[in-house]
Amino acid sequence: MRGPYDVWAPRPRRVRLVCRVEDVHEVVDMSRGPDDWWTPAQPLPESVDRASCVDYGYLLDDDPDPRPDPRSRRQPRGVHELSRRDMGTHEWQDSAWTGRQLAGSVIYELHVGTFTPEGDLDAAIGRLDHLLDIGVDLVEVMPVNAFNGSHNWGYDGVGWFAVHEGYGGPDAYRRFVDACHAKGLGVVQDVVHNHLGPSGNYLPLFGPYLKQGRNTWGDLVNLDGEGSWEVRRYILDNVRMWFEDFHVDGLRLDAVHALSDTSPTHLLEEMAIETAALSAHLRRPLTLIAESDLNDTTLVTPREAGGHGLDAQWSDDFHHAVHVALSGETTGYYADFEPLEALAKVCEKGFFHGGTFSSFRGRDHGRPVDTQRMPTWRLVVANQNHDQIGNRARGDRLTEHLDDDQLACAALLTLAGPFTPMLFMGEEWAASTPFQFFTSHPESELGRATAEGRIQEFEKMGWDPAEVPDPQDPETFRRSRLDWDELAEGRHAVLLDCYRRLARLRREIPQLTDPSFGSVSCTVDDRVLTMRRGDLLVAVNFGRSATSLEVDRSEILFTTPTAPTLTDGVLSLPAHAGALLG
Repeated sequence: MRGPYDVWAPRPRRVRLVCRVEDVHEVVDMSRGPDDWWTPAQPLPESVDRASCVDYGYLLDDDPDPRPDPRSRRQPRGVHELSRRDMGTHEWQDSAWTGRQLAGSVIYELHVGTFTPEGDLDAAIGRLDHLLDIGVDLVEVMPVNAFNGSHNWGYDGVGWFAVHEGYGGPDAYRRFVDACHAKGLGVVQDVVHNHLGPSGNYLPLFGPYLKQGRNTWGDLVNLDGEGSWEVRRYILDNVRMWFEDFHVDGLRLDAVHALSDTSPTHLLEEMAIETAALSAHLRRPLTLIAESDLNDTTLVTPREAGGHGLDAQWSDDFHHAVHVALSGETTGYYADFEPLEALAKVCEKGFFHGGTFSSFRGRDHGRPVDTQRMPTWRLVVANQNHDQIGNRARGDRLTEHLDDDQLACAALLTLAGPFTPMLFMGEEWAASTPFQFFTSHPESELGRATAEGRIQEFEKMGWDPAEVPDPQDPETFRRSRLDWDELAEGRHAVLLDCYRRLARLRREIPQLTDPSFGSVSCTVDDRVLTMRRGDLLVAVNFGRSATSLEVDRSEILFTTPTAPTLTDGVLSLPAHAGALLG
């Protein structure tokens, strides 16, 4: 069993442990084992051994500056400073918690720093009743791992085992999970294992954590080269930590298509194997959700059928098809989704591109797979999420461009459709605040490079550079905070009522959580989409003028604010309106 100060470090020739108790520093020599793990070569000083709070780090070779622990559980003074042993004062109260399965659930994605005015985990606890009110089952938290600076989306993390101190640190995270479980909410943590942030990554000083090559965001993680066994173990132990030490119910795995792994058993399959075993031991469901743009169901195909065995994956095609149908925007990757038939295909098949030509990529995309044998809940969909809003030049939401009926149609398609719906914080009340890309890199050169790179990226996509806010400007971060005072007013109250009504219907009507692709069929007539969910009918008029259609349903269960009417088997649909009929 590893000791609390043991460290894997095959690269340095000499490693010394530095411990600080109050203002007293102790330096302890370490000895290398045959597996390149270093352990203290002598008993720890009594002041360290008995201390309740120890800051520590490692002196590598002749480097005069101690480096933080690669597996640090706390970085109270930032990612460049000493680590702290996380003694943990939280006493768990969730012994009766039996978990929350993904099938039939609604996910709610939030960013801790902008979800509340306070921007921390304790403040987020105070908003959990709101999530219950709109039918949320699982709270998906954007990355909270330690990063350099005060605020960030979280994808620049370098301390994968530590919770960002600005959010309250590890104890606040435990309080948050405990509070969620007390209210019947599961927690899904967004984790990043495909790259490390640009500031504070000291892992290469210790060992071969990285390999040659880059993905979109940084150097490749070494999953299949020399020393990769310990790197893989590092990631797998991180997965276990979230489940065992923080009691989370699922992980959202960021951009798994950026994991470069040619090993006989892919890292994702190893994750699935260990997670399934841990789930059996803990006797509660543990869920792995992959963010992937590959349109390949191998990820979620059970291992016994030749897949990786993950539980679910995102389908961005749903977002793209809904976005184009409602907004008419067809630039960039939206181009292929211009026909309304694209939305019908996604609802029936799960993906639009399944080995077909993608004009944005200039090649065939996706894998031609029969999704009909797969339960629909394995695909997680959204009409808005952090990427699809934040990666727009201005971080503008659908709220800015669509009327109330169109926003309600987006909710109807997402919550009454066949897939696992995910809401993005604030969409349920048509939040007026944007969600912009923000950073707080203390290094001025890095901050400038980030801002310039952002402008260059959008210039290539045809956006006006003047519209791109400076991610380093503190106002960019402040603008992105939700305004909770909006909820009871105007269109915000109207949309919130729509989400509440749809949430109630998902609870009451089994057809809305039917996991069979066979229960879904769509037709398109001009600008009207109809989608059958068993014996229910969803009808949406995407056109600019009113229309009518004959239906074999007798009752309207839900309507958008400009309400359609049903008379003698004829449904009258105003422009941009939608309805759910039973």
